[in-house]
Amino acid sequence: MKDVANCPKCGQIFVKALRPMCQHCYKEQETNFETVSKFMRRKQNRMASIREVHEKTDVPLEQIHQFVREGRLLVTHFPNLGYPCESCGSIIQEARLCASCTDNIKSGLEKIDKEKEFEQRKEEEKRKERASSVSTYQALNNRFEKK
Repeated sequence: MKDVANCPKCGQIFVKALRPMCQHCYKEQETNFETVSKFMRRKQNRMASIREVHEKTDVPLEQIHQFVREGRLLVTHFPNLGYPCESCGSIIQEARLCASCTDNIKSGLEKIDKEKEFEQRKEEEKRKERASSVSTYQALNNRFEKK
């Protein structure tokens, strides 16, 4: 039997075969997409921001963001459209994080890597010190024992 799930929007039980939502919510989403698409196809609306699209079409902001994220509304054709960065919320047009958040994560990872390398070098130096002090001690003992 196919997966049975609750619709994430309305909570209704449905068979999760092709879509992650029930048929009713899917139709509503497609109607909203058609509304936004028609609005954006008009020449005077191509430069509209997401807020303007929301106000003129009454389609929820989250759904417009989803259309852009999924690539259904192309940012090459509509440059003022975007969706929020998953970390800071600034408007982006590709990926999941903005450049600033990506750089912060990369620098944080580099810092952690450098700290690990430093700790490893420190441990290696301690091991060498212990090994050299043990062999020096044994050499001194051997020298005194021979006499």
